[in-house]
Amino acid sequence: MIGARFARVTPDVDVSFARALHVLADFWPYFTGALGIACASLATAHIVLHKRDVRAAIGWTGLAWLAPIAGPLLYLFLGVNRIRRRAASLRGRPGASEGFTSEHMLARQELAVLPPDLPSRLAAIARVVGTSTGQPLVGGNVVEPLVDGDEAYPAMVAAIDAATRTVGLATYIMDNDRAGHLVADALERAVARGVDVRVLVDDVGIRYSRPPIVRTFPKRGIPVARFNPAIVPFAHPYFNLRNHRKLLVVDGCIGFAGGMNIRENCLLALKPSHPTRDLHFRVEGPVVRQLVETFAFDWQFTTREALAGDGWFPPLVPRGHVVARGIPDGPDEDLNTLQDALAGALSQADHSVRIVTPYFLPDDRLVEALRIASLRGVRVDILLPAHGNLRVVEWAMMGQLTEVLGSGCRVWFGPLPFDHTKLMLVDGAWSLFGSANWDPRSLRLNFEFCVECYDQPLAVRLGALLDQRFSVARRYHLAEHQARGLPRRLRDGVARLALPYL
Repeated sequence: MIGARFARVTPDVDVSFARALHVLADFWPYFTGALGIACASLATAHIVLHKRDVRAAIGWTGLAWLAPIAGPLLYLFLGVNRIRRRAASLRGRPGASEGFTSEHMLARQELAVLPPDLPSRLAAIARVVGTSTGQPLVGGNVVEPLVDGDEAYPAMVAAIDAATRTVGLATYIMDNDRAGHLVADALERAVARGVDVRVLVDDVGIRYSRPPIVRTFPKRGIPVARFNPAIVPFAHPYFNLRNHRKLLVVDGCIGFAGGMNIRENCLLALKPSHPTRDLHFRVEGPVVRQLVETFAFDWQFTTREALAGDGWFPPLVPRGHVVARGIPDGPDEDLNTLQDALAGALSQADHSVRIVTPYFLPDDRLVEALRIASLRGVRVDILLPAHGNLRVVEWAMMGQLTEVLGSGCRVWFGPLPFDHTKLMLVDGAWSLFGSANWDPRSLRLNFEFCVECYDQPLAVRLGALLDQRFSVARRYHLAEHQARGLPRRLRDGVARLALPYL
């Protein structure tokens, strides 16, 4: 048909060329069909060999065959983990791991640093996390909780202003607003004093405000790098392989970690249009070395510049009494370290587990751990935002609550402002804070950093903060959950099917 039309439009065209076009038109469907099958087959082979999560593997395989060309392309850009291979090669390169904690540093003697008044069963958590991460448990730390940006940002700026040698900042979001400029101005002042500054931002997270604030950094003299540059010019909450860590290290001896981004929404005193509650932590002592190691590796991974010397890795002395350990987690060789920590803590809980998270989409392994803990008689309280900021995630979360509520876990919904806090307490003695949510994106697809602490006074202090939040929250009962109308249950159930991608 194409050849005939072409011949009518141009009668003088060579007959053989018209025949070639006709043959091409007849052959084209077979070619595209073969190409689709080849692409789907290649994608399926890669999925089978590299995807550990069965549900994600089934989902990607189905997409590859239902959309034989578009599906494999989506998998190529969104499903393939290119970071794991590059990270493994960097860690394996001679000299590249100098200054980083290695597994041989973990020994049974680390358990000797646990507080003597700590319940003995919680030592099992230390064994699980130590074996999973290869990081040593270290004592002599000070951990100071900072509530909202009103406490966190001034403390961070004060630390940057007091820096004499180095400042390293890693963040997912740093908005071009009053909070962003507060920190950026402090970084510029540090550079002017001759401090060695490095700033690492995620290439997707930095686009949540326009124009990105880091565009001004070269003029300010602030060295900045973007983690894992994305192929699209906009931010999207469902892109994978993001650096979700929030770390600030000053002179190698003062650290900040938690779940707080740098944005005006966290400054509640300014009464922003979309206020966000959060919790961040100031840390001093030997555990800061593990924060620096994680930042240094991420910086070297992104820029190929190795950070070394006493400015970044000074000798650290005990500063307090908290026993702590950093837990890096990501889709490289650190995969599953946070899941191991959460599951291990739930298995050893005796009477109380308290969880605060903005996104609650645990996989089957963690749901089962929560269920068993509750059936053993442990009081499990989970505090979630009553109004989420990601609609599909909120629907999927509701679809995920049936088993948790059915096993006796107590679910609470906190009122506005939106609570972005990530915190877990066990038996008033063990606490975990950091950047990770209880969802597949944090536990399998993004790079996170958390800190576990073995200290009863710290856990009691954090428990008092949670008491305030639980006191204004509304308990959500199983009967109420089951009474949802059919349209809502269908909506939530369909959204839950996207759990491996959320």
